[in-house]
Amino acid sequence: MYTGSCLCGEVNVEVSGSITSIIHCHCSLCRKNSGTAFATNGFVNTDDFTITKGQALLSEYSFKAGRTRYFCRCCGSPVYSSNNDDKSRIRIRLGIFDTDITEQVLSHNFVTSKANWEKLETSLPCYEKHEPGR
Repeated sequence: MYTGSCLCGEVNVEVSGSITSIIHCHCSLCRKNSGTAFATNGFVNTDDFTITKGQALLSEYSFKAGRTRYFCRCCGSPVYSSNNDDKSRIRIRLGIFDTDITEQVLSHNFVTSKANWEKLETSLPCYEKHEPGR
């Protein structure tokens, strides 16, 4: 069981299953959404994800049709994203978790889109787009 919360603590989540396909994404959209050099995302099964507090405080934004980002309207923290093409799982930013996770990051993705000021020093595989198989 993983638990997490937004910056102000008004939205709380639980994940009862595993987190899969964890990557550091350097695409310009993830950089803009996170305000950092990259965003660390993973997938969880929709059935394993519960908002335990603050459901009414979630706002949403759709940059692309069928894809929705949910965030706390009080502090702006990203909570999760959904995709109408795959309703079986959601994408979650790992920074929301308050508990340690056991799964590990697989790779750096969209590295050709990384910020010019970022020095990418890593032993993880790096890909120009999504990791192979996705």
